[in-house]
Amino acid sequence: MTQNLADTPRPLSADTTPAGEPSRWWRDAVIYQVYPRSFADANGDGMGDLPGVRSRLPYLRDLGVDAVWLSPFYASPQADAGYDVADYRAVDPMFGTLLDADALIRDAHELGLRIIVDLVPNHSSEQHEWFQRALREGPGSPLRERYHFRGGKGENGELPPNDWESIFGGPAWTRTTNPDGTPGDWYLHLFAPEQPDFNWDSPAVADEFRSILRFWLDMGVDGFRVDVAHGLVKAPGLPDLGSHDQLKLLGNDVMPFFDQDGVHEIYRAWRRILDEYPGERIAVAEAWTPTVERTANYVRPDELHQAFNFQYLGTAWDAAELRTVIDSSLAAMRPVDAPATWVLSNHDVTRHATRFANPPGGTQIRERGDRELGLRRARAATLLMLALPGSAYVYQGEELGLPDVTDLPDEVRQDPSFFRASGQDGFRDGCRVPIPWSGTAAPYGFGPAQGGPSWLPQPAEWAELSVEAQTGDPTSTLELYRSALAIRRADAALGAGSEVTWLPAPEGVLAFRRDSFVCLVNTTGAAVPFATEGRLLLSSTEQGEPGALAPDSTSWWAV
Repeated sequence: MTQNLADTPRPLSADTTPAGEPSRWWRDAVIYQVYPRSFADANGDGMGDLPGVRSRLPYLRDLGVDAVWLSPFYASPQADAGYDVADYRAVDPMFGTLLDADALIRDAHELGLRIIVDLVPNHSSEQHEWFQRALREGPGSPLRERYHFRGGKGENGELPPNDWESIFGGPAWTRTTNPDGTPGDWYLHLFAPEQPDFNWDSPAVADEFRSILRFWLDMGVDGFRVDVAHGLVKAPGLPDLGSHDQLKLLGNDVMPFFDQDGVHEIYRAWRRILDEYPGERIAVAEAWTPTVERTANYVRPDELHQAFNFQYLGTAWDAAELRTVIDSSLAAMRPVDAPATWVLSNHDVTRHATRFANPPGGTQIRERGDRELGLRRARAATLLMLALPGSAYVYQGEELGLPDVTDLPDEVRQDPSFFRASGQDGFRDGCRVPIPWSGTAAPYGFGPAQGGPSWLPQPAEWAELSVEAQTGDPTSTLELYRSALAIRRADAALGAGSEVTWLPAPEGVLAFRRDSFVCLVNTTGAAVPFATEGRLLLSSTEQGEPGALAPDSTSWWAV
């Protein structure tokens, strides 16, 4: 399945640093996540693709971001939206070709944008050549050492090897059938059965991923977002978890299948490869850990460069809680000299415009909530995030103020967790609906006018949220993002460093200073008297009465 570029010109030169960019770009970068199937559709089949992304790169440059992170576009049966990879060196035909990826990387660099690609090292697709051979060859095949094949418990091996559950619901084990038709071993899949977990104790697995890294680095990518970075190494012997509800414990405790210390040697080896390449190539960990201190282990100087701050993403719109997680995040990263990261939304959680429209209660929300309140808080949260030191992540469509689509019909849903055991939310489809670009009717410029409907239906009210509708409107969320990113890029104090100076503030208000910049955040639903000095740079909402902070608002001041 691997596509060949041998007969094409060499891709990007070894040094991919865009002209004029400062070094250590990743420490304060604003990185925009593109979910390719929902960003732009070039061929009209209702599914986003790489040529579509390439056509919209000027939009991202003008928005003011520094880098683009692409969710998986590899060859895949799409059992989990591309996170089940069959060939790590090929582009799935639904997204284009390897030549399209090459052209996208080249164009991005010409526009001063960097490209980060998803890497999925915890598991492959069941259609991966290794796994298929392991099934065909049966017990004793050397290929089985590259996955977690185990005999079952019970009199005839009819019970799973241990009590682990899949993140998507149900057991984390599926039994195979031997080539002669008899019941066989079980294999481990922490996610869907179509996603068997690699066994990283196998030298062949480590060798393969070092080769995959070099393949894409040679193509010119600037970095990798490492999916399930905390899951590669399992505890020796794969011990039972016991009576705990593991789905409730995820991210709150060290599990026998997550955040094992052995993962760090893998990332030390990867860092050595990244450092061989000029242009400061990076790796970003998606690591769900019990504490930010555990997260900091992934970004020690000889390991990865960044790690997502999921503690921040899950924090309620509350001044005291926000200050606590900001302080703890900065404090945890300081000893390892890594930048803090800040993120409000991604392809796995409810968009923050909907999350903040509802009472606090996790990152998967099923209710629409108070749309006006949610948007007001989302805009304020964005300015807070962009004022903090470190790197910020923007998920496609949040700059348009898009809410989650909470009323998708069951028949259009594609999230695998929706079809698994009872109790699973299965509502990630709501944050993955294709974004609106222009026009008054679906698919709102997502694809060509003569194309078909988008792969997930877009709401009628999104016409007023399109890029076209918001461009030039000074009150729109899109123009707020453009202004904020322009100010952040122009002011060296924003994003840089690792400190904030907190200022005295009333209950429900955050106030901090960074050199000559002051950020004021009112997380309450009422105006709060607060004396301000200096010049107003930007506000998430109209200021309201003089000498007071508007409800649920953030303002930036030059002092």
